Amino acid sequence: MATVKNLKIKTATCKRIIKELHSYEKEVEIEAAKTADMKEKGADPYDLKQQENVLAESRMMVPDCHKRLESALVDLKGALAELEKSTQEKGPEFNDARSTITEIESFLQTTEE
Repeated sequence: MATVKNLKIKTATCKRIIKELHSYEKEVEIEAAKTADMKEKGADPYDLKQQENVLAESRMMVPDCHKRLESALVDLKGALAELEKSTQEKGPEFNDARSTITEIESFLQTTEE
């Protein structure tokens, strides 16, 4: 059974995951630039290989975050729908959850295109 506390937690989880996703995307950009710079400067092959591994790990985290975000979004929608059916009172938590859902859905649509 969903509670307002659970709704707050699920909303915060979605916000945290989207923050993580943005962070990983920035990290991929930074690591890619660093790798390209090392290639231009003719860095040691071992160092270059290690940097490419770091870049590959960062790239792997982006799809993982997308999956976790989609899963958290489904959980949030379910909790919100359940609470709206069972509760008459609507607090700021409901509006926060709705705005988070809208934000994440628009973000996911732009990344799919």
